[in-house]
Amino acid sequence: MNKFFTHIRGDIFGGITAGIVALPLALAFGVSSGLGPSAGLYGAIFISFFAALFGGTNTQISGPTAPMTAVSMVVIAGIVALNDGSLEKALPGILLVFLLGGLMQIGLGLMGLGKYIRYIPYPVVSGFMTAIGVIILVTQILPSLGYYPKEDAEYVEHYIPQAEETILGNILKEETGEGILVLENFEETIDRAGEITDAGILNEAETLAGKEASGVIGAFKVMPRAVQNINWLELVLALSTIMIIYGFKKITTLIPSALVALVVVSGAAYGLGLQYRPIEEIPGGFPTPNIEIFTQFELASVTPYIFTAFTLALLGAIDSLLTSVVADNMTKTKHSPNKELVGQGIGNSIAAFFGGIPGAGATIRTVVNINAGGKTRLSGMIAGVLLLVVLLALGPVASQIPAAVLAGILVTVGIGVMDYKGLKAIPFLPRDLNIGPLKFSSEVVIMLVVLVLSSVWNLVYAVGIGLIIASLMFMKKMGDLTAEQSDIKTLKKEKGWADEKNFPENLKEEVFIKHLKGPLFFGSTSEFQTLANQIPRTASTVIIRMGRMQYLDQSGLYTLEDVLLDLRKSDITILFVDVLKQPRYMMERVQIIPNLISEQHIFKDFAACLERIKKNVVDEN
Repeated sequence: MNKFFTHIRGDIFGGITAGIVALPLALAFGVSSGLGPSAGLYGAIFISFFAALFGGTNTQISGPTAPMTAVSMVVIAGIVALNDGSLEKALPGILLVFLLGGLMQIGLGLMGLGKYIRYIPYPVVSGFMTAIGVIILVTQILPSLGYYPKEDAEYVEHYIPQAEETILGNILKEETGEGILVLENFEETIDRAGEITDAGILNEAETLAGKEASGVIGAFKVMPRAVQNINWLELVLALSTIMIIYGFKKITTLIPSALVALVVVSGAAYGLGLQYRPIEEIPGGFPTPNIEIFTQFELASVTPYIFTAFTLALLGAIDSLLTSVVADNMTKTKHSPNKELVGQGIGNSIAAFFGGIPGAGATIRTVVNINAGGKTRLSGMIAGVLLLVVLLALGPVASQIPAAVLAGILVTVGIGVMDYKGLKAIPFLPRDLNIGPLKFSSEVVIMLVVLVLSSVWNLVYAVGIGLIIASLMFMKKMGDLTAEQSDIKTLKKEKGWADEKNFPENLKEEVFIKHLKGPLFFGSTSEFQTLANQIPRTASTVIIRMGRMQYLDQSGLYTLEDVLLDLRKSDITILFVDVLKQPRYMMERVQIIPNLISEQHIFKDFAACLERIKKNVVDEN
């Protein structure tokens, strides 16, 4: 009983502490995503509670994280652009993509794929995490300077001609979809064009300007204008926030420095009556479900983002399970990866239904929870309940937080999320890749490709390309290693195995022994294909020893078949020794056994094969 109450007390303290740490980050991630602070808070509430309730890591604290927010930004910006810049029109499609991501996570867990997440190469994860830091850091420079491209009248004015073209193009598309022939019904087109207002053109121009200034490249494009139009008050608020976050950590880590910065800077700005820019208003009351996800569903608006939804699911899985490993190391426990994915998926699905942004297991919040005494899943649920209480009781107060304060918090998040361990290792990794006369480390190349493409192009595609490159490089390495271990030599040149010592000297010209060591797969088939060409002309029999060939894939299977056919054409007798289960199964499927190699020519060991050789092979010399 005392142990029970000790756990309860630890869970309460851990949950409250983790909830306090999560509050400023939830608001900041919501603003960064483009859906507003309330979306970040909703995500933190529902993901924290339900991921803890159904998950497989007792001490995990979940909620919006930097990687998940960065991918969410891509989804939100893309769907908003498809809906004429209207967030209200785009919201059902955005939340549906988030919901699909959550459901896919549940599917990953139910299919038992959680244990395979660990096979994602470290260079891909490292490059992605550093890119997330770069994206957050660079994109938050503009709000830290108090510059918002959509509100810069001179900048927006450049996009008015393009806005007029876009609006007219949309009218023509609508008429085409309605079966109206423009040349025959030009009066209809003129009437519709006459309904275009200056306000509509300006709104479209603002949307185009905002889109052009989005992302890392967009931020750099407008940086000179931002520097020329600095809002000094906003900059001071952002810098004050950053300095308090880093400075307060040196005093104590017991109180979250981000929360201290949020309270102190926001309180000072509000108390002094400064004319700062506040964050978007946080609606009061309990979050309401978004039924429009289903009632306004349009497949065309979501189809391009199916892969992105899967990326959210996969990224959330990686993020969460890495945090689970950290929790295991701290608590000396063992998490259930598949159950954790199901819990995360349920949390993300419910959060999407209520308008929240996606999230995952958060390492810092989980560590804080454990250090404060959290022992069971109750701590994560308490963290979610605490954030709900803050929403219900302090929503109007939170709406007065300066936008620059959250930008400052995000700048520190961007700096902190980068993988400095991976970056520091760059000069010391072996250079195993030759490109012309230059040598590079293949792992560094993968990391830099993912980093650069994620930062300046597309997070989703960059990870996919990184995984493909990593897989190809791994295949090449395995093929090279297999080829090295599987040298093709005559018995005289190749060092025989222990049981070959008593092989008759007079038959070594007539018998060729091939040792297969390691898998015969698509990466090693080219070396094996040279077998027929390297057999001495004096050889009448080939022994292929397969006791160390554990695996045979389809490419290797058909290459083996081609080599055997070539040997048969040369009237060479082929003998197999010690064929293992998987390769034999594959050869039986395509009738290599018994059509090319009969059962009489397959031996369990070399001794049995040697007896057959002594009886049937004649010394021709």
